[in-house]
Order: sequence, then C-alpha cells, then structure tokens
Amino acid sequence: MNKLLTSLACVATMTMAIPSHAVETAKLTVNGMVCAFCAQGIEKRVSALPATQAIHVDLAGKVVAVEARPGQTLDLAKITAEITEAGYAVTKAEMVNQSVEQIRAEKKAKK
Repeated sequence: MNKLLTSLACVATMTMAIPSHAVETAKLTVNGMVCAFCAQGIEKRVSALPATQAIHVDLAGKVVAVEARPGQTLDLAKITAEITEAGYAVTKAEMVNQSVEQIRAEKKAKK
C-alpha cells in the first residue's frame, strides 16, 4: 500500500511538472487608429508576417494583439515596423502569455 501511494505521488508530481504550452502573443498600444479602415490595414499587414497565426485589433482600446503560430517566434521589431510603416505610432510593445482569444474575452468582460 505504501509503495502504491508513493508511486501515485511521484506520477502526480511529474504530471504537474510538465509545463502547459505557452502561447506567445505580442500586445501593442497603437496611436493614430481612428476608423475601421485603419484597423483593417494593420490587420492585413501584420497577418502577412509568416509567424502570425491570429490578430486582433481593438480600435477603441488602441490595442493590436498578434498570436504566434505554434513552434514559431514573433519578431516584435518586425511587427512594430509594419505598423509604423503603415503610418501609426506604437507607444508600447510587450510579449504576453495570453492568446488573442483571451485578450478579446478580457475586452468584452470590461464592457
């Protein structure tokens, strides 16, 4: 019985030690977006980057969230450059451990 409990405890510990798949998402604050056309232009440019899996542009919140494809890494400098070249000012850029869907849900919850 003691060996069984010890074995179960070891298995449980090993299972908890396995990290869940982290989602890599870039979250940028962007000034200058004033209309749906602005948001669409940013979405089109950033979606064309090879590592982009999903994108969310929050016009009211001035936020652009870009999620990486599994196994790929986002280049924050490239994303910032694409947005800047489109004529917008990136005031903050960071990597977060949230999916684009989680960021969308967070926005909806604040309403």
